[in-house]
Amino acid sequence: MSNAKKLRNERQAILSGIRARQKAKERRTKTFLYGGFGLVLAAIITAVAIVLTGAVQERNALAEAAKQPIEGVSTYDNLSRNHVQEAVQYPQEPGVGGDHSARWVNCAVYTAPVNEQGAVHSLEHGAVWITYTPALPQEQINALTELAKDNQYVLLSPDDNQTDPITATAWGQQLPLQNADDPRIRAFVAKNAKSPDAPEPNAPCTGGTDG
Repeated sequence: MSNAKKLRNERQAILSGIRARQKAKERRTKTFLYGGFGLVLAAIITAVAIVLTGAVQERNALAEAAKQPIEGVSTYDNLSRNHVQEAVQYPQEPGVGGDHSARWVNCAVYTAPVNEQGAVHSLEHGAVWITYTPALPQEQINALTELAKDNQYVLLSPDDNQTDPITATAWGQQLPLQNADDPRIRAFVAKNAKSPDAPEPNAPCTGGTDG
């Protein structure tokens, strides 16, 4: 074999070895990338499944709690439902029902007290009215705000005249609370917001007045 041919064969062997090592490296890189992507994807799927499972369990637990009597709720029967223009003095604070304004208060989050007689009209439509004293800590107000925003039939406002830190009110029902973390408030909302037991179920909580 000539020296030139021998050199060509040696170069060919060296190049073949380099290509083989490059291909092996590429295979390892692809395996690592695909394997890493698979692990990340599996982790994402697992995390989503855990979140969804937790949300379903929480929703089911809340629905079950709403079926049971809620401790501390006072009930009031035989409430009048007339539309009036004159001022109404309600025996509860805030009012749980009775004569009220012809226009309801829209379900929303308010940072100032709302018209009580308009809010009572909202209760007639199946709204839950959550009120709090102005002295309530801001973190608790924030928690109540999130709760109200999650439900189209909840209105939230401060109440300068109530004595309990928080009060949840539906038509003919009222629950005094000391803390926004009390699980009874969510059960009360689940039980009474847009309840078929309201005097005018499925009536709107929009299209009224803003406060």
